[in-house]
Amino acid sequence: MQEEFFKNLEIPLGPQILVEDKTYLYFGGTAYLGIPQNKDFIKLYIEGIRKFGLNNGTSRGNNVQLGIYSEVEKFAATKFGAKAALITSSGYLAAQLTIKSISTFGEIRYAPATHPALWLNDEPRISGSFSSWANELVNEINRSEKAEWVIISNSMNNLYPEIYDFSFLKGISKEKQITLLVDDSHGIGINNNGLSALSAIQNQENLEVVLIASMAKALGVDAGIVLGSEKIISKLKESNEFLGASPPSAAGLFAFMQGDEIYRKELIKLKENISIVSRLLKDNDDWHFIEDFPVFFFKNADISKKLLTNNILVSSFPYPDKDGPIVNRIVLSSWHSKADIKKLSTSF
Repeated sequence: MQEEFFKNLEIPLGPQILVEDKTYLYFGGTAYLGIPQNKDFIKLYIEGIRKFGLNNGTSRGNNVQLGIYSEVEKFAATKFGAKAALITSSGYLAAQLTIKSISTFGEIRYAPATHPALWLNDEPRISGSFSSWANELVNEINRSEKAEWVIISNSMNNLYPEIYDFSFLKGISKEKQITLLVDDSHGIGINNNGLSALSAIQNQENLEVVLIASMAKALGVDAGIVLGSEKIISKLKESNEFLGASPPSAAGLFAFMQGDEIYRKELIKLKENISIVSRLLKDNDDWHFIEDFPVFFFKNADISKKLLTNNILVSSFPYPDKDGPIVNRIVLSSWHSKADIKKLSTSF
């Protein structure tokens, strides 16, 4: 099966994909909570369309504004454990306006595999494991005469799943001022009991944490979010990037605010699916996975082809660029039924 076969689909993505009269079970993508196909969430979205229309093409600096944008920012800040929040039309925009602003706060250091949305200019090209990098960074900062630092990192590696531990920051001298910018796009809504990485990062006096995320993955809303202190968020809201850009659809944000119970139920389903597959693969060295995260990395590059012969389509693409090795993963969603998982498990 040629890879171009699945690149011009004319149907919505879901647990099953129909292509040329063949049905494929789909274990890929980032719809971890199945929101794009959730009927109750779609009802809320339609209700939001009736209230606010399809979209809002005016900038956030316009003199006429919908009140839902400030309302959802207050809601999101409370939900995810921040003092304040900012909502943009995409995770990429959230990342770019944030990095451009806080890059002036001090000496910048990138963690390995930081998402390109957070690159200030060229690729940082930081190699090695996260833990080794963290240890070296603590030593560098403590030895340096510079007092202000900006550390930029993902909250996790979602390809070869690993949730990063930021406790190393406790080892940095209290005389240093640290701003930590974290991309939680793949964790928000599913990790940390459905909250954000903010709940897993310990508070310390010399640390300011700013979190950005795409809301288009687990949360199922085409928007981006920045979480941080009132001081940081107020500064970002004065930026040209924020004031000049159109906001996301108010209808999607309305559904997000009204959808707490939907998110809760779907997270329970997702965890049940993760538990089933984890038990099946726990003694198999060909697989790598972590507790409560719906991605299962397999080291055997040929297994994706084998699964495809059984009409099972998984995530399989070159990384970190088009010339890199093929990364093969099974991605679970709450939309997968027990029957879907049973067929998957009998096809390895």
